[in-house]
Amino acid sequence: MPKVRVRNNNVEAALRVFKKKCADTLWEVRQREFYTTPSEKRRIAKKAAIGRNKRKNNDTARRY
Repeated sequence: MPKVRVRNNNVEAALRVFKKKCADTLWEVRQREFYTTPSEKRRIAKKAAIGRNKRKNNDTARRY
């Protein structure tokens, strides 16, 4: 379990940091909540790869 120290009674900032540290764990728990078929996993992975590629191409187009 991730730990976060509260500095100067700033609980909001500590909570923000804690949520960032726990994001991967929460995502994995949500993914394992229901069974997904291998074909659905491939479909989701392909969709994510297409999105990453689109974002990458948009960023490079803006730079030049």
